[in-house]
Amino acid sequence: MQRLTSRPQFQAVLAGSSVAKTPHFVLHRSSLDPQTIPRPLFPVADTWLGVLLPKRWAKRAVTRNSIRRQIYEVARARGATLPQAAYVVRLRSAFSREAFPSATSDALKHAVRAELETLLLRASGSAAVNAPRQAPHAG
Repeated sequence: MQRLTSRPQFQAVLAGSSVAKTPHFVLHRSSLDPQTIPRPLFPVADTWLGVLLPKRWAKRAVTRNSIRRQIYEVARARGATLPQAAYVVRLRSAFSREAFPSATSDALKHAVRAELETLLLRASGSAAVNAPRQAPHAG
């Protein structure tokens, strides 16, 4: 799994469609088709992943770093189930500071991990649904 590093890579993926949503995250996906995305942006045919955690939704750096680590860890574990494409996981709402007062609490880590598992499961399910079906072999 490759990581998105440049602004044009993120922009190309965010211009694509969102394929899965949970209460706190949204997953954007863009195909690696060289006809739609220039080859220099994604030089390796692999699964690409980027993380977008706005300060608006996670004000403390320790919270953003903890969530970022969880995203990459869950994606690494589930990477084989995702089709080759470029993905961006974007935080779209804040985790309640009343429910999770500590940014590094096990409760927050478990909540983030459970939501990410759901997000990637939905994404791999939508990829299977949207994949072209082969005609039955008559023979």
